[in-house]
Amino acid sequence: MGRVHRLRKLLRRSGQSREDAEDLVQEAFARLQAYCNEGNEVRCPEAFLARTAFNLASTARRRDRSHLYNRGVAVEELEVTDASPTPDEVFAAEECLHGIEALLGGLSRRTRDVFFMHRLDGMSYAQIADHFDISVSAIEKHIAIAMAALGPFMHQTLRRIS
Repeated sequence: MGRVHRLRKLLRRSGQSREDAEDLVQEAFARLQAYCNEGNEVRCPEAFLARTAFNLASTARRRDRSHLYNRGVAVEELEVTDASPTPDEVFAAEECLHGIEALLGGLSRRTRDVFFMHRLDGMSYAQIADHFDISVSAIEKHIAIAMAALGPFMHQTLRRIS
């Protein structure tokens, strides 16, 4: 009885529902019985049951997901959705970028450089501080200045969108 409980528990941990785990264990036992009835010897029944149950679960998962693949339709006949932005979305994005550009243009060159190195290049504060040979605290201040300049604009833009 301990084997069955452990196997059910393993199947549940692998994402099977309680009912499916029970069904898989029963099917695994039936296959073990059939295998032994054919005159085969099983040295480790626990391993046989576990492997069989997990194989059955894998097969069931593949069967359940087979509807995701549209096998009966030629690629040429599939409808492709255009995911490109509409002209209005492109215009709004360009307008937003021009606003950001104008705001950042009003900042000192070093503040802009620090902001871009962090946000666009993904550099850490420590890496930027090493680059400019200044303290991390100074980098934090530059980032704070840039964010303070952009904050109201971004808030206003988000309100317009929603």
